[in-house]
Amino acid sequence: MNYLDAKSAPSREDRLHAAIAFGGTCAQVLTCEKAMAAGCTNLSARAFTMAQGCQFTLSLGILNSIRNAVIIMHGPIGCGICATGNLGQNKTFKQIRDPSAEGLRWLSTNLDEADVINGGEKKLREAVIYADREFRPDSIIVTISCVPALIGDDVDSILEDLQKETAAVLVPIHCEGFKTKLMATAYDAVYHGILKKYIRYPDRRRPVWESDADKIREKYRTSRNVNVLNVGSMSRADEMEFRRILEALGLNVTFIPCYAEPEDFQYALETSLNISLCGTHDDYFVEHLQEKYHIPFVVDTIPIGRKNTDKWLRRVAAHFGLEGEAENLIKAENEALEEALNPFRQILAGKRVYLAGGEVRIVATAEICQDLGMEVVGFKAHHYDRFVEPIFEALENIDDVQFSVATNQPFEMTNIVKRLKPDILIAHVGGNNIASRHGIPILPLFGPAYNYCGYAGVFEVARRLNKKLRNFQFNKQLSLNNPLPFKQEWYEKDPFSYIKSVPIVNGEAAVQR
Repeated sequence: MNYLDAKSAPSREDRLHAAIAFGGTCAQVLTCEKAMAAGCTNLSARAFTMAQGCQFTLSLGILNSIRNAVIIMHGPIGCGICATGNLGQNKTFKQIRDPSAEGLRWLSTNLDEADVINGGEKKLREAVIYADREFRPDSIIVTISCVPALIGDDVDSILEDLQKETAAVLVPIHCEGFKTKLMATAYDAVYHGILKKYIRYPDRRRPVWESDADKIREKYRTSRNVNVLNVGSMSRADEMEFRRILEALGLNVTFIPCYAEPEDFQYALETSLNISLCGTHDDYFVEHLQEKYHIPFVVDTIPIGRKNTDKWLRRVAAHFGLEGEAENLIKAENEALEEALNPFRQILAGKRVYLAGGEVRIVATAEICQDLGMEVVGFKAHHYDRFVEPIFEALENIDDVQFSVATNQPFEMTNIVKRLKPDILIAHVGGNNIASRHGIPILPLFGPAYNYCGYAGVFEVARRLNKKLRNFQFNKQLSLNNPLPFKQEWYEKDPFSYIKSVPIVNGEAAVQR
């Protein structure tokens, strides 16, 4: 799997054969995934598309959280406008983890029409030198947008040359949006830069052991170290829940990459297990660390919902031979949670719920809904790959439930919601502007201030679902005064009528003319 000799990570269309267009049922998408090594869902596209995601934007969501770093967005100023919305948020959530942390520091090379003709390398050099002298950061991260890639700016060579003049570590991130239709490739692009520039054994003196017993104790301590790979959708409350659970097993927990400092990635190698919270985010990173540094990993589930959290905890405990301790903890947590959920079940039982967002997360969150007695009527995933398949195991009676794959595509979602008539939506916050006009309550799929994960997350989601269903007057009034922008004719059509499949000829995809 070693892609690190290349400048950039491959697209997920090529590496994972991930899908960006599908309409059918859960049974059909699972059968289709198993039918071919490439996955027949990969051979679908749209005759019409609306509001697709960009990996440049998603890359910034991770990189903006890294502490003591400066972000330089190499491209037109418009490519970085999304960062302005993160200014206060990133400072707030950085300081929750480190009170002395500074806010987000970012620059743009502000490429214009003249730079498209003459090149943007001069502006990039000036920006890097300025950032190093003005802020004195540990690291300067250069995110590369579409324009410099298209005009041929040799960013890697520029940064390699500038490294001799700067104290900060210079990190190129190749996250050009035009290279992939699957915005989750952004996670690979970020980890590619981290693996090449940050990951190395720490340069420090080893302690002189006073006795063999001290040496044994230190070896035991290190053998209990685990890295938990957090993502932008994990809140501080989620991190604290993971720390509580894993420390109950006697493990030492470090969180990376979000809200880490560049130096933290060096010490990330002093661990015995990498624990992914979502295969969609982390497989590129953990597989490289296993291949190069022989560090094992857990990547096959996400701890959202009781069954998924039980499974995740058992997988981690088995690595350390702590199965007995894990079972005792699971029993105690489930007993307490069962009693706490009963009042919410009486209110939420029978309510119809539709989930939209990251594919692993929506299927895992559906397990919470079923635990509460709710009826899951549909899913809309940003994309589809092999990492969602094990998450379906926690669900019951979902073969005939609708499953669609669409990065945004609000025109499809509004058609589906009109047909399914759910009582509540659980959806990605970025797609709720259209969904809110249906006049039904919406629970954000995640939020940086709320707990969704682990055992405590089950209770918190139940509590917030109850609250949303009791009062959603804002959405009701919005639907009455701000109608949906689509014609009635669209609601009479099949919502998947614009998805087209590429036929297979002799085991290969035939090109449609």
